[in-house]
Amino acid sequence: MSLLKFLAFAEAISEETTELVSIIAIAAIAALAIIMLVICLTYKKMDTKAIVYAAISIASAFVLSFIKVSPVTNGGSITLASFVPILIYAYVYGPVRGLVAGLIFGVLQFIQSPYMLTPLTFVLDYLLAFAPIFLMGLARLVFKKENTSIFAGTAATYVIRFIVHFFSGLIYFQMGIITEGLPADSAAVYSLVYNLVYLVPDMIITMVVLAVLVATKNFPRLVRLMRPDFYVKNQEAPAEVATDAQ
Repeated sequence: MSLLKFLAFAEAISEETTELVSIIAIAAIAALAIIMLVICLTYKKMDTKAIVYAAISIASAFVLSFIKVSPVTNGGSITLASFVPILIYAYVYGPVRGLVAGLIFGVLQFIQSPYMLTPLTFVLDYLLAFAPIFLMGLARLVFKKENTSIFAGTAATYVIRFIVHFFSGLIYFQMGIITEGLPADSAAVYSLVYNLVYLVPDMIITMVVLAVLVATKNFPRLVRLMRPDFYVKNQEAPAEVATDAQ
């Protein structure tokens, strides 16, 4: 497809989608604010410290998301471990709070780069793709060992994120915006390759950073700073924590 044809297509849909994008962004933010308020009012354990660290984690992830490389066009970036702060938050505070933090981060990603083709792709790319962060908190409940739970939770998060982006990619590539003239006519193949190109490196970076953090004494200290009773409730404290407590 020629550049002029693509630009003409973009211009044709831009006016129709601009207002819709704004409405969806405002509605999503309002919905998340309501969800957060309801959780704060009904979930007794959602204390001030949990909210403060949620804000810090989301803000840190948002800043890191600006440090990125985009190997593919129209989205799909390899970031500087932007998922790490929120994954740690979900690990420390559990799946419910992790889910809320992930959804808020997803909406912020949309505000950062407000691009979508349909309302369904918005839901897939900015809500469902970031919701799996709650799996990190769930992994902590399933696996006893810290290393196992952290890396299982990270892997599960990225696998589900890939699946969601894959289905969103099917919608995108089936429209034929950039696939015309390419050797194969398979939206599934293009979506598979497109999402693997950036999600696999991003997952590797995230796992490496987490591995470095977990291998140091600073990680259990960070966990205790965020939630002093964490290792007491989980009944398994690293040797460093026991040493510091003496």
